[in-house]
Amino acid sequence: MGDLSAWFGQFIAVLTLENVLLCFTGALIGTVVGVLPGIGPAATLALLLPVTFVLDPAGALIMLAAIYYGAQYGSSTTAILLNLPGETSGIVTALDGHRLALSGRAGPAIAIAALSSLFAGLATAVFIAVAAGPVAQWSLLISPAGLAGLIALGLFAAAVIAPGRPLPAVILILAGACLGLIGTDSGGGMPRFTLGLTELRDGIGFVPLVMGLFGISELIRALETGSRPDRIPPIGWPWPTRRDLRAGVWPTLRGTTIGAVLGAVPGVSTVMAALAARGLERAFKTPDRRLGEGAIAGVSAPEAANNASAQSALIPLLTLGLPGNPVIAVLAGALMIHGMAPGPGFIPNNPDLFNALIASFVIGNVILMILNLPLAAVWASLLRVPFRKLVPLIIVLSIIGVHSVHGSMFDVWTMLVFGIFGWLLVRLGLQPTPIVLGYILGPAFEEYLRRTLLFSRGDMTVFVTDPFSLASILLIAGGCMFLLVRRLRPSTAG
Repeated sequence: MGDLSAWFGQFIAVLTLENVLLCFTGALIGTVVGVLPGIGPAATLALLLPVTFVLDPAGALIMLAAIYYGAQYGSSTTAILLNLPGETSGIVTALDGHRLALSGRAGPAIAIAALSSLFAGLATAVFIAVAAGPVAQWSLLISPAGLAGLIALGLFAAAVIAPGRPLPAVILILAGACLGLIGTDSGGGMPRFTLGLTELRDGIGFVPLVMGLFGISELIRALETGSRPDRIPPIGWPWPTRRDLRAGVWPTLRGTTIGAVLGAVPGVSTVMAALAARGLERAFKTPDRRLGEGAIAGVSAPEAANNASAQSALIPLLTLGLPGNPVIAVLAGALMIHGMAPGPGFIPNNPDLFNALIASFVIGNVILMILNLPLAAVWASLLRVPFRKLVPLIIVLSIIGVHSVHGSMFDVWTMLVFGIFGWLLVRLGLQPTPIVLGYILGPAFEEYLRRTLLFSRGDMTVFVTDPFSLASILLIAGGCMFLLVRRLRPSTAG
């Protein structure tokens, strides 16, 4: 009881007025981002990174995390009302949620989505508080060889799980790793891959990289897409009936469980967790309507899963230093900018910061519940603002934000170049996410590889004798064999 009371005291201590206001601001911004298609949470976090430089690390992490899971809430509103999700995970909610809206039950559908997300968020906060500590202590026992193997496994999993073909994703990860190695070598102190440019001696900045790949490229892509609908279905009475609540209880519990578990696996996105939760519901009988025809379970299960997955994705980041998706990668970059590298030892060395994050989950989910129910019609009406009118303002703010970091026009041009490059990738059917993962994990892999070879005096067999490294190598080899067999099977069958 002493440890529990001490932890609860630390939990209450971080709930300062400033942190609550930062959590509210992040939740509000995240909700708007989720409502408005065209700018995802990764782009928003990238654009707002310079703003967090004036905050302390706890405040910056609270605000950025609130934007992240706030976008999951906001996306469900327009997904239900207009079949137009602002974030990819809302696609799954729209399958049944929009059917409910068309039948005049948009209000109960939005309420069920908010209640399911609230329960999932609170339950996952407890899960992270309980599970992250032991996992962090366990990660301290892993040798540098094991950490190098786990990082390689995480990069391989990210390439396999990424949308599209694995080979281009692997190439983009390697390209991102090369970008991360540009600058002054931490081991020898000599510049490398700088092309003789003094601006690159400190490496390519994380802020212009992510703001270009996600922010500017998303603006260009959004300008190419179609128009938004102007007609918004009436919300109606927002509170669900007892029958709706009973129909959503067990799907919410199952969605929370599967989302919390899958979210802790590096590389699993919120949309994958939502799809898995909806797929699981097919094994159970829905008491109201069939899935796909406006079932409450089709709203509650994916909403609980995507919110739980969004939060539990922080476990591999904080314990192993493995960002599983682009938003978590941006959060990792924010921690690095504030001088704290996520990974083994992060939670034991920064208990106040970890407690602040858990506290923000609790208060943030309550704030989002309050925001989403009464203001659903207001969020939906934001879609009537022509997106072309917002683009110039966003671009100007992006340029000012990037320039304010180091006062360098080189960073501004870097952002614009990566913006065009990210847009070209999207046009080719590729995602820029692997580049950011490679940029962050590439230097970390090099560092653990350097330590391993230094401690073993150049003996490469240490990667086979270490259990974590050996398990990672075997899983990567097995995955490669599976991909090769799956690719050759159609040609041999023909």
